[in-house]
Amino acid sequence: MIHKYFTPVLIALLCMYGGKISAKEISVQSPDGKLKVNIELKDKIYYSVYSGSDLLLSNCSLTMTLDNEVLGKQPKLKSLKRSKIEESVKREIPLKNAIVENHCNTLRMNMAGNYAIEFRIFDNGIAYRFLTDKKGEIEVKGEDFRINFPADYLAHMSQPNSFKTSYEYPYTHIQTKEYKSTDRMSYLPILLETDKQYKILISEADLQDYPCMFLKSTGDNGMQSLFPKCPLEFGEDGDRSLKILKEADYIAKTSGKRNFPWRLFVISDDDRDIVSNEMVYNLSSPCELEDYSWIKPGQVSWEWWHDARLYGVDFRSGYNMDSYKYYIDFASTFGIPYIIMDEGWAKSTRDPFTPNPTINLQELIKYGKERNVKIVLWLTWLTVENHFDLFKTFADWGIAGVKIDFMDRSDQWMVNYYERVAKEAAKHKLFVDFHGSFKPAGLERRYPNVLSYEGVLGMEQGGNCKPANSIYLPFMRNAVGPMDFTPGSMLSAQPEDNRSTRANAMGSGTRAYQMALFVVFESGLQMLADNPVYYYRERPCTEFISSVPVVWDETKVLDAKVGEYVVIARRSGEKWFLGAITNNTGRELEVDLSFLPENKKLHLTYFEDGINADRQAMDYKKKETEVTSSTKLTMKLVRNGGWAGVIE
Repeated sequence: MIHKYFTPVLIALLCMYGGKISAKEISVQSPDGKLKVNIELKDKIYYSVYSGSDLLLSNCSLTMTLDNEVLGKQPKLKSLKRSKIEESVKREIPLKNAIVENHCNTLRMNMAGNYAIEFRIFDNGIAYRFLTDKKGEIEVKGEDFRINFPADYLAHMSQPNSFKTSYEYPYTHIQTKEYKSTDRMSYLPILLETDKQYKILISEADLQDYPCMFLKSTGDNGMQSLFPKCPLEFGEDGDRSLKILKEADYIAKTSGKRNFPWRLFVISDDDRDIVSNEMVYNLSSPCELEDYSWIKPGQVSWEWWHDARLYGVDFRSGYNMDSYKYYIDFASTFGIPYIIMDEGWAKSTRDPFTPNPTINLQELIKYGKERNVKIVLWLTWLTVENHFDLFKTFADWGIAGVKIDFMDRSDQWMVNYYERVAKEAAKHKLFVDFHGSFKPAGLERRYPNVLSYEGVLGMEQGGNCKPANSIYLPFMRNAVGPMDFTPGSMLSAQPEDNRSTRANAMGSGTRAYQMALFVVFESGLQMLADNPVYYYRERPCTEFISSVPVVWDETKVLDAKVGEYVVIARRSGEKWFLGAITNNTGRELEVDLSFLPENKKLHLTYFEDGINADRQAMDYKKKETEVTSSTKLTMKLVRNGGWAGVIE
């Protein structure tokens, strides 16, 4: 047994003289000593995860199958290296915190066969990855990520019907002992609630030149990985997709000398830690852009959700010049830096260079520039792939960024497509919003011009987007990176009353709930989805929404319970914005404001659910009061309700 304090110097000496280390069990702990991973080398590499004396994951295993060998099978340890990381990183695009703390203990096991396994143990989670040092290219036939639960856990998952998916499925909630091997798989992230109050969020980071991982039941109270195969041949499949005609027998063909994606677990018995974690950022490769000062996150007005059906105006509304000028004027009035021209701006979805005949795009770009509003253009991924020169053209035109849609896959080819897009867009100083996409997994750190991803059942789904599902987003989808949810419905409805249509798009949740989403949800490109006609009509709400930043100096999760409610405070300069949302149960929450500066009286403006908001969701009250660091703030939320405010 290698003692946890076995010195690196002695290990190095053993390696220097060709000595092999025989190890049956190795342990590594978090900096605070609470989390521990016990690793055993048997027929495979096994590990178990503890928090204190509580066993959370039992006898888990990991292997990677190449074309001619299985890494992790009959493992032989050559050397161990222990280290620690203690750094404070200035985040390029601070969607959560301007400074990210990265503190962990590390363990690298160098194995016979020119590969290694690295573990990192944080106070709030663990991660591991494979590293290989092989000549030339290798074919990865599969990777076995297998975890076992020592008790019956509750799993929160999104279960598509196949690897071809928009990643917009509602969450399902299944006891792990009831989850059968014949049941549908889930894409990441997955959240587990253990039998001892701990929560475990599973995802991946530093995803490069490799497919996304999915999980399915082992059939024995556990989960195991599966991956889409690498596509080899494609065929026509309409204007926004390709049909895969032939797949390889491997999941990735890649460099033999590389680091593979991190398999990560955010772990805590405090639900707030799941929401506030920065693990995907900490585990991903650093920014590759020398200059990112040109990247300007912000809010954006959007016409697609309500089909540009303006009214009370003296022109014919639609995807035309008068309407887009109206959107630009609206954005300018409220200091919103962007508008999106979504599907309908171009004459054909296949041609990114020819606008609809009803549009003079150059005139709109000039009109927006005069009003400090820039334009973002929507495209299908296939059009981008067929016209990669559009990034230069759009930059020459003065376009700020692109929204790219309908990828709906996450095999190695498609993961590489995301990177090619991010790199080429950055070359021409364009930002990217990936729609029809998988979840964030590190590309947004390497290329911070990637401002957001969809990969969520968001408000564009109308009545299918319910607060009872969305309350899981801060703990799951948004906990791994930026999320294009498209909030801001002014036609707010309780779910049973939602009759969303293109002409009268509605959003479930109260008015205060819709406003709180701008504080609770993170996105570098935060949309105002609704009709400007309504935003003008509801001016107090719009003035608050449009004042909420999308980047932050500091984020604090004040209170949270998975599946029930969350309260978040975010600081921008000297202002604190607060947001709270709940599920289908009304509740009263007491919030401690001790994070505010001491001995200072501050002004709070807030929006809360009105007395009838549980029946008429548009009922709200705007109030003002004085607060200090000793104030205990009471938030009253009706079912599917919210609370939003700013302290200054």
